[in-house]
Order: sequence, then structure tokens, then C-alpha cells
Amino acid sequence: MQDMPCMNRRTFVKSTGALGALAAVGGAAATGANLFNATEPAHAESEEKIVYTHCAVNCGCCCVWKCHVQDGEIKFIESDNTGSGDFADPQMRACLRGRSARRWLQSSERLNYPMKRAEGAKRGEGKFERISWDEALDTIASEMKRIREKYGDESMYLQYASGVTMGVWGSSPVGRLLNLTGGYLTYYGTYSNGQLMRSSFYTYGETGGYGSNYQTLQDNELVVMFGSSPVETRMGGTGQGNNLVYAREKHNLRIINIDPRLNDTAAGDNTEWIPIRTGTDAALCAALSYEIINNGWADEEFLHKYCVGYDEETLPESAKGKNASYKDYILGTGYDMTPKTPAWASKITLVPEQRIKDLAREMHEANPVFITQGYGSQRHSNGEATGRAIMVLPQLLGQIGKPGMNDGRRENKIGFAMSGFPAGKNAVSTQIPCFLWYKAIEAPETMTNLNSGIMKAEKLKSGIKFLFNYAGNALTNQHSDINHSHDVLVDESKCEFIVCCDVFMTDSCKYADILLPDLTSQEQLSLVGAPYNDNLKAIIYGQPVYEEKFERRGIYEVCSELAKRLGVYDEYTDGGKTREDWTKKLYEDFRAKNPQIPTWEEGVKMGFYKEERVGELIAHQKFIADPEANPLKTPSGKIEIYSEDLAKIRDTWDLEEGTVEPIPFFDPGFESYQDLSDEYPLLIQGFHCKAHTHSSYANNQIVQDAAPHFAWMNPADAESRGIKDGDTVKVFNDRGEIRILAKVTPRVMPGHVFIPQGSWHNADMSGDRVDYGGCINTLTIAKPTPLGKCNPQHSNVGQVEKA
Repeated sequence: MQDMPCMNRRTFVKSTGALGALAAVGGAAATGANLFNATEPAHAESEEKIVYTHCAVNCGCCCVWKCHVQDGEIKFIESDNTGSGDFADPQMRACLRGRSARRWLQSSERLNYPMKRAEGAKRGEGKFERISWDEALDTIASEMKRIREKYGDESMYLQYASGVTMGVWGSSPVGRLLNLTGGYLTYYGTYSNGQLMRSSFYTYGETGGYGSNYQTLQDNELVVMFGSSPVETRMGGTGQGNNLVYAREKHNLRIINIDPRLNDTAAGDNTEWIPIRTGTDAALCAALSYEIINNGWADEEFLHKYCVGYDEETLPESAKGKNASYKDYILGTGYDMTPKTPAWASKITLVPEQRIKDLAREMHEANPVFITQGYGSQRHSNGEATGRAIMVLPQLLGQIGKPGMNDGRRENKIGFAMSGFPAGKNAVSTQIPCFLWYKAIEAPETMTNLNSGIMKAEKLKSGIKFLFNYAGNALTNQHSDINHSHDVLVDESKCEFIVCCDVFMTDSCKYADILLPDLTSQEQLSLVGAPYNDNLKAIIYGQPVYEEKFERRGIYEVCSELAKRLGVYDEYTDGGKTREDWTKKLYEDFRAKNPQIPTWEEGVKMGFYKEERVGELIAHQKFIADPEANPLKTPSGKIEIYSEDLAKIRDTWDLEEGTVEPIPFFDPGFESYQDLSDEYPLLIQGFHCKAHTHSSYANNQIVQDAAPHFAWMNPADAESRGIKDGDTVKVFNDRGEIRILAKVTPRVMPGHVFIPQGSWHNADMSGDRVDYGGCINTLTIAKPTPLGKCNPQHSNVGQVEKA
């Protein structure tokens, strides 16, 4: 996703050219100020002090930073070392990324001054000149007024971002400003799990995408994982990856990990890797369902009591007599009239037929079995259907609602549910899918509720004309088809004004008309209820690690100044409240409902606060115990294997490509194995790299050395192309070309190439556009999925050659 990454000087100069780099650091030739190498006056030598704060990137954890600070600089970072650190007594221990972040915070490449796009420069060239804060704020306020008056409130947009998702502040300061001045177009969904959210909604009536937690696992249990590697993605001390490792040892778990890549989770003890062709998980699930149903292993008592649509008996009246049930689909008596046998699935998935049969038997014989999916399987062009197909497996087995059981969604988590900074009421109700922001700039007149998933309106009134991009890199780097995004953003007749506020010159920031230097979460007062911890309630009282430097400003202070210029200062600040006032108020409001937590003063002195583990979180436990008293939030109140709402969508929506069906089904999707050709014979997919979170920390050399960027290739594919381990290769398709080092390894299936997502885009956009930064989104497709209109960034075909 789209955090606050950084770029080293060598990469920056290569991507912009010497003149562009000179301008981008603030017009050094004109002002004599080098924004990357400028130094603050030396501080008087002082004693070392301890300052507590927390990580803020969107990795799925939120860990303690115990910063040793002296003379206005962090000397080193420790973390939580209280408690034993085992499964029952965890530590909010930062991973190597977090503990090495002082190089990121104190980098000479930080943005230090407000800037505007240089005279005569085009968006995307990265050429800027330094200006005063007054000029920057006056210009932004003037453009906000002009655009809102000319195009209406719906023309204003706050871009999707995740660089400040940890804590009570987030991007709400910008949202509050936009709301108080008329409202703005908003989005729904996420780049991370938008497909799974839709799958969950039409199955369980929930958009969270989370089932049971690992605390419910039992001794000697079987865990079946689809497209999941929490050991790589959630590495913090209380993250699901760390806790799965503890649970595996404590309970002697047997884990089966289904993935096209032998990920680090699958590489653990007592874990089996089942390689599968990318994008075909739903076909495997259909074959497993065939074995379960055909062998009489389906728990029909459970299915008849708790579910809708398993067979003719449980179908809603609108679907009866049409062979529309899930059982008909699987046995070949409905829909495509094709039995979903293991032999059928083996040709699609490349999983051996016998292994499919054995897996179905193992899942049937295991009681309980914990079936879970990560975000990898659903981040495809057929992701919503895949998510539902995985969820149906525990439904068939009746393995839901009791200890050791999951409902087929991602493992759950818990934390203190603190209220965030209040953004207020938005007068604009219209919402677009977060992935389709580019279409709302490029062709808003074509977008409707039936073809683009617009919510709470039939169509857009206006395209996006004013865009505020705060703490995010999804304008280009983290969005599909960077070359297409570039072409959309440089057209100033479309989106007329772009503001970017960040801590580094991200690739997305190159498209700013005004560029503002932000403070990080660690450089200002912060507060977080550690919401992503695995069943541990905790609070971290983040304090500024040192005084503000250069002309960097926090986003609340920036928006307060804009509020003055827009005539809403008193309303915005609620009578003059500072960031500290708001933070304390939010904490005291929360403490009024949770009197056991420390006072603000006590908490700040402690640095962080932890409560004992809560225990098991078992998905749908109350519903299974008494379905009439505790119905689900689906239309039927039951688990919907067949969804009447999806049937309506299938029959009414204008689907550009792909399909929607009311039952879990397999569809290859676009850019799948069916689209391979002599020109593009390889399936290209991203994965989350340990060395950075999305694109955050991507230039922090110490962690990049620990987990370098490589394009992972199977030896058979590499040998046929004359590629050896460590060679520079070019990976390309119709959308673009990247250069990256090759990693030749049997840890990926033949016919696949895996590239870590989040590497920094580095291309001459006025020339050949070859990306020397190795960013996979130079290659990914910008076409939304059918149901959720989400990012299909794991569905791509292409070719690899030695450079």
C-alpha cells in the first residue's frame, strides 16, 4: 500500500536528471539552500534521554520504539522487552525495519521546506523551487476556493493513503478541513483487502475480512493456509506471524501452506508447501468441495441449519428449480454442467490430482481444522470469487463457531478501539472505489453505479479537480500501471491542482503543484491503541523524539492555517485546540469508558501500557450457539453460500470484463494463465518484502541488504533464457519494462515470476520510461475487478530476458 517511502540521492538524480534534481531540492541555484543536505545549528551537548514512540507504517503490527536521544538525534532504538515474549506473554517488539528507522527519520534526503512546481516544469518532472509557508498556504487556499466554486464539492478529493494509519490522527485533519468547507468525494475499500471485504460482506454480512484468532488453535491441529505468509507481512512481536510461530511450537501444529511461492511461513517446521498456479485457488477449492460432497463428508445438518444455497432445499425462493445451488455447480448439474473433479482442477491449478484428494480427506478427518486465507489469493482479477470459494470449505465441513475453527477468512486480531481525530460530517455522500480515482480524473462522465461501483449516487457530478495526497504513494508507485497514471496526472486540464504532503520526495510527490514537508508520527505527539496486535490490548503514548527541524510542519497545524484562510478556524480547532489538546481529549474520552487504564500523565511516564491477553476470538460463536437469537447481518440472517444480492448484481450491472455469480465459483479472470502466449509466457506477481512496508523504508540500506530486491524465477525458466542467479534482467509486457536482479530458486513454480512490491519507480518519463528501480507497478494492470472494483495487481502476464 501507500506509505511514506524514501529515495536515495543516486536514485533521485538518475530519475530526474541533474537539472531536475537541482530544482527538486528547492531551487538551490537560486536560493543557495540544498534541502537534502541543509543542517540545523548544532545543539548544545546534553545527556541522553529515553523517548517512547511507535512505528506508524501499515504493516499489520504497531510496535514500541524506545528511542535513545541525545543532542537532538536518535542514537539507537530499542523496543519492548517487558514480559517473557512467549505466546502467552507477548512483547510489542519492533522488527528490524522499525529498529533501524533512525536512518529514515534523520535522513539527509528529508523534505525540509515548502515548494512549488518550478516555472515551466511539467508535472512528474520532479522540478521544484522553494517558497515560503505563506505562499504555499495562500496558493492552496485560493485553489480550494476557486475549484470548489467552479466545479462543486464533489470535485474535491483526499487520496487513498496508508502512511499514517497507526494512531488516532491519520489523515482526518485533511478530511475535517474539507468537510468544514463544503465536503468532498470519498472512497471505499482498500488496496490491501478490498476483494476480501466484498467476499466477506456477501457471505457473512461483514466487511472486516477477519475470522478467528490464533489463540483458539488446539493441540495437534491442522491449519490450512491459502495465499498467506504472516511471518513475512506481520513480523512485530505481537503480530500474527510471530504468534503463529509460537502457536506452531506450543500446539504441535501441522500447517499446509498453499501458494505459488515457498514463502517464509511455509518454510517453517512441520509445514508443507503445496505449490499452486497463481490465481487458481478457487478451482482447487471447487475440487476439494467435490471430494467432500461426493464422499458424503459434507455436514448437511450444519449446512441446512446455518446456510443458504448449499442445495435445492436451502436455496431462496428466487433461485429454486434452476439448478442454481452450490452443490449443483460442484457436481456438474448446474451452471456450466462441469463436475469439479480433482482431475479437472489439477489441469488448472497444476496441483497433482491425488494431492487434492488427500487434502480433502485430511481436512475431513481433522477436527478441528483451521482454514484461513491471506490477502495474496484475493488480490487477483477474480479475487472476490476466490475469497468466497475459500470461505465455503469450513462451511461444508461444519467447522465454524467452535474452538480451533475459523470461517475461511484471515486470522483475527484485537486492540483498544480508540476514536480518532474527528473529521466531522461530510456533506457529499457519493463514494467511489479507492482503486478508481484515476478514472474519476480521466473519464468521470463515464462512471456510474452499474459500471464503476459508485455508491450513494447513480453517477458522478464532477471529476476530481483538486486532489490532496497526504502520506501516500498511490498516485504512481503503489498504483497499477504507473505509465498510465503518469499520463493521467500530467494532463492539467483534468485534475487542475494537486497538493502533496510527505516526508520524502516520493514518486507520487513529483506530480505535486505544491509540495509540503511533513513531520513523521514520531516527531510529534501521537497516541495509538495498538489495533493490529494479535489479541493484546495495549496503548503507546508517542512523544516527539526531538524538536521540529527546518520548516517541517505537522498536518494539523498546516490545516489549521488553511482553515484561517478559508474562514473556518474556530470550527476547525474547536475554539483553538492544539494537537496536544486534542490528543489528551481523545484519551480522556476513551479513559472515561476504560477506567482501568493509566491517567495521561502516568501513561506518558510509562511510555506504553499493556493488558493481559483477552483469550480466544471465535468467529460466529454466538450465531452457531443460537442462530435465531444472533442472526448474521446478511439479508437472510444466515451464512450465504448463495447470495440473492449477487444474483441481482449479475443481472443488472454493466460488467466490462469478468463475471459475478451468486455462489462461490471459479473464473480465471483477466490476465490469467489462459492469456499466456509466445510473446508473454510468464505469470508475474508481487509479494510483500521483509525489508520494507509497501514502499516505506525502501531506501534504508541496512534492511535492504538483509532482504534485497530480486525477481524470483524457477531454474527451468532461468536456464531456458540464459539467466543466472544475480544477473540483471528486464521484465516487460505491454504496459512497461523494469530492470531488476534475478534470484534463481526452486521456491517458485515454473512459469511464474515473483517481484517484491514497493520498490521505488525510477524512470525517465520523457524518454523510454524503462524503470530501473524495479517497481512491479510499472507492469501491473489498471483494470478493476468485477465486483469490488479493486486492484488486480497479482494478475499479469509478461516476459523476462537477460538485460
